[in-house]
Amino acid sequence: MSICDMRVGNGWDTVLADAFAAPSYNRLARFLDTRYDEGTVYPPKEQIFTALRLTPPESARVVIVGQDPYINARQAQGMAFSVPPDMPPPPSLQNIYTEMRNDLGGAPATPCLFPWALQGVLLLNAVLSVEAGKSGSHHNKGWEEFTDSALGWLGMRERPLAFVLWGAPAQKKEALILNDAHLVLKAPHPSPLSAYRGFFGSRPFSKINAFLEKHGETPIAWF
Repeated sequence: MSICDMRVGNGWDTVLADAFAAPSYNRLARFLDTRYDEGTVYPPKEQIFTALRLTPPESARVVIVGQDPYINARQAQGMAFSVPPDMPPPPSLQNIYTEMRNDLGGAPATPCLFPWALQGVLLLNAVLSVEAGKSGSHHNKGWEEFTDSALGWLGMRERPLAFVLWGAPAQKKEALILNDAHLVLKAPHPSPLSAYRGFFGSRPFSKINAFLEKHGETPIAWF
């Protein structure tokens, strides 16, 4: 199936109707069809919208913004930071789990974050595809406009939610968060290159749960 014809299959299709119809998305889809046919692109085409499929717009309670998918075989599965359960956790996810243990006293036994997504944690990369072995290779192809549409809708949503912005690229998305009732948590990226500059010790998970409980929401069962 051409990516031009792919849709999420839930409420995001309505929220993102204009984004799907935009010329930038049509150019992106044609580019991706060619790249999937001629090279190796991650995640598999059918998994591009996994994050959106697992966390419909009306269900989102937390948004964790990533950059682009993992570049190695069998890692990327369409959700920021998550890898399949039979894969070792990549370094950034290892650091996320280290901070969670320090914050909450535990962490998941699996590197697959589907359980978070099913509780309303949207794990959305700014760019939803990448060439094998080439980080950033699909930047500025049209994904940013598409995912900004999703983040902008959530940023204006009346029902409060928590935004987690790790690293400078994610923090640029703060301009899309226009409802002051939302919680915005910012810290350095959990990458080994930057985690010791303030990611460790930021305690995002307890802060998110305290925010949710304050607004009458069930806290996230992180592990």
